[in-house]
Amino acid sequence: MLLEQTVDKLHQMKLFGMATSLRERMDKKEHTGLSITDFIGFIVDDEWNHRENSRLSSRLRKAKFREKNACIEDWDHHQPRGLKKSILLELAQNKWIEKSENLIITGPCGSGKSYLAQALGQNACRDGFATLYLWLPKFGTLTSKAKADGSLPLLIKRIEKTKLLILDDWGLIPLPEVERHILLEVVEDRYGLGSTIITSQLETQDWHPYLGGGNLADGVCDRVIHNAHRIKLRTDESVRKSRNGLTPTPEKEN
Repeated sequence: MLLEQTVDKLHQMKLFGMATSLRERMDKKEHTGLSITDFIGFIVDDEWNHRENSRLSSRLRKAKFREKNACIEDWDHHQPRGLKKSILLELAQNKWIEKSENLIITGPCGSGKSYLAQALGQNACRDGFATLYLWLPKFGTLTSKAKADGSLPLLIKRIEKTKLLILDDWGLIPLPEVERHILLEVVEDRYGLGSTIITSQLETQDWHPYLGGGNLADGVCDRVIHNAHRIKLRTDESVRKSRNGLTPTPEKEN
């Protein structure tokens, strides 16, 4: 009876991990010989892990990834795409995010740009960084809906404040002028405050005309590109095709 009352109080205090842990560990025979200090330590650790897992789930949900299972550990280094394993491992440490540096991933269709960006985004979430994924071909629809329901200022604020912003398929389709200006201003306002991953089939020298030219395009190109890490992926066959049964050629590590 006392156990049930204690569990109820833990739930009322929103200590859900501790409540579950207490009930489960009281039923384990191997815990009967533990000291009070050790037992309390176990259930406190369980509460800590419960909260960390809840925060991670929240970050992943808010990130809006399209490829929810993207993971850097699953990146296929046997596929010859021009990305050294050592570079990927260095990026996975997230030091570049702590420094608010950017990452530009270019390459042809099917080379794995989107997957790599989202895998790095999920890795950032696991490390505690708030992340937001935006597929740019739908950015206009997103902003139009936000305008209609009055949430555009909140959307812009969220994009500006997130620690890691992923802009996928930059340059795939032309953006309407209004949406382009919103995006460019957001990217410029994030300078020095957060990191941005941009994936694009366009090489950086072609970005200025895509952005419509002018001073705003000058500023964005300068601020996004000058402190960015660069990855240029290549592929002889689409990665999507290789997933359907083609045998990749091993890539040598330099």
